[in-house]
Amino acid sequence: MIPGVEGGMVPSPALSVVVPCYNEQEVLPEFHHRLAAALEGLGLEWEVVYVNDGSRDATLTVMTSLATADPRVALVNLSRNFGKEIALTAGLDHARGHEGVVVIDADLQDPPEVIPDLLAAARQGYDIAYAQRSVRHGEGFVKRMTASAFYRVMQRLGGKVQLPPDTGDFRYMSRRSLDALLQLREQHRFMKGLFAWVGFPAIAVPYERAPRAAGETKWNYWKLWNLSLEGITSFTVGPLKIASYLGLATAFFAGIYILQLVVRTVFFGNPTPGYPSLMAVVLFLGGVQLMTLGIIGEYLGRIFNETKGRPLYIVERHIPSSAHAQATQRDAA
Repeated sequence: MIPGVEGGMVPSPALSVVVPCYNEQEVLPEFHHRLAAALEGLGLEWEVVYVNDGSRDATLTVMTSLATADPRVALVNLSRNFGKEIALTAGLDHARGHEGVVVIDADLQDPPEVIPDLLAAARQGYDIAYAQRSVRHGEGFVKRMTASAFYRVMQRLGGKVQLPPDTGDFRYMSRRSLDALLQLREQHRFMKGLFAWVGFPAIAVPYERAPRAAGETKWNYWKLWNLSLEGITSFTVGPLKIASYLGLATAFFAGIYILQLVVRTVFFGNPTPGYPSLMAVVLFLGGVQLMTLGIIGEYLGRIFNETKGRPLYIVERHIPSSAHAQATQRDAA
């Protein structure tokens, strides 16, 4: 509830739906149509918070048209492209649903028609209801295998924070779990891990992931690789431990090799060592050292970025939904 100046209260929506977007002009009208149809039968007040993450096409124009035509639409336009994880954070910061929030992508791979199922599952006593992909339509074999491998690695390295397999950002969160999430303001954000880190009772809701409805995917294999590194280095020091174990193993086998050279020299003389074997050892040890330095550098770079203290994002324009606009006008009066 938002206080007014006349002794009354301006009701905030019960549910906010956060939709981060980057170059989604082709799919946004159909997405909003299906989203509104799915939310109409819920019997509660809702708003949609669209976040434009520095799109280079007409996404902002489409969003502005939606906000003009539908008073339940709020718009957050970032000053440039900050990346999906930051755009999602900006949307959550501006969500005012007093009961909870739903996070969903605009590409219609996550069907809006699943939202009522998420809310129904959450009403069983859960703060978080996350959509779990039982079928992944429109994704190739390599994409499915690499995704499965990533979740297995996170399960082994995650420690106390266990990432649910085959789960993206599509989920419902109660207000209290969202407030806990918004306290985490780190620069390097892996939202799937942050969702899991805050805890609270959670339940999985299986669904079939559809192919992209229009436009092109923004996630090539290079970006997915970087996101995987972000997730691993953000939530575990496992790579540092692996580097330590690799160093110990290398030192152990080097000691065995030196012992073998001493024994061979004592009993069989000292023949001229071969150049290929010497180069193999030098290159192997150099590769291990560079890899270890790279792992340390990944963590050091994250420390460097955190110490700057910069804001996560900058908002160029914010158009609130109608209920919040009325509340702001009353407060100003």
